[in-house]
Amino acid sequence: MVSAISIKDLHVSYYGTEAIKGVSLAVEPGNLVGIIGPNGAGKSTILKAMLNLIPSDKGEVKVLGRSIKEARKKIAYVPQRNTIDWDFPITVLDVVLIGTYPHLRLFRRPKKQEKAWALECLGRVGMQDYMKRQIGELSGGQQQRVFLARALAQNADIFFLDEPFVGVDVTSEETIVQILKELCRQGKTVIVVHHDLSKANDYFDQLILLNKELIGFGSVSQVFKPEIIEKAYKGQLAVLNETGVST
Repeated sequence: MVSAISIKDLHVSYYGTEAIKGVSLAVEPGNLVGIIGPNGAGKSTILKAMLNLIPSDKGEVKVLGRSIKEARKKIAYVPQRNTIDWDFPITVLDVVLIGTYPHLRLFRRPKKQEKAWALECLGRVGMQDYMKRQIGELSGGQQQRVFLARALAQNADIFFLDEPFVGVDVTSEETIVQILKELCRQGKTVIVVHHDLSKANDYFDQLILLNKELIGFGSVSQVFKPEIIEKAYKGQLAVLNETGVST
């Protein structure tokens, strides 16, 4: 079986300081994978490097056995909310329609079929009734659900989400998690940058534990152990018990 994502000896640096050091791993299809680690560990950096949004010093990243450029149409990306211009004059429906563009022929605009699909995706995240709203009028959780709908509209096989639960309400978080789990049951692969260790057992099949270098990778039961977590957080943890880790 071809790995959903394969990383070999990945190194990334900012202004001469190494942010990711020699990470190698392979994620098999159908897994919901959390990238966890302390602040400054390189969680968002490695996600962006996987997507070729930032340059790597060396190393190789393959998606479904192909380069990022070759596999681009198979990939959906939900960025951090703080990187998005929420004042941009675009409606909720138009945001989701953007997800259909990778599959349109050159110079072709979305038509009835694409609009129907976009509305179906909005319905899956519970946001169809908001389709005419300007995106900036929504709450943080609603905005994140709309961007997940855009990702769904891409009909991707691999989903990357960077801190999708920051600033969202409990209902939106639960909705997003259930959709991500459903995608994995369909054989899709989902990679999520996440900071709340207390949810790791409930949310993920596998964990990538980072602190610039790879500290642990595998099933949650393999990685989510006090001695392994402590290697990454190095004294930043206040409480460590059988059910989870609190900071």
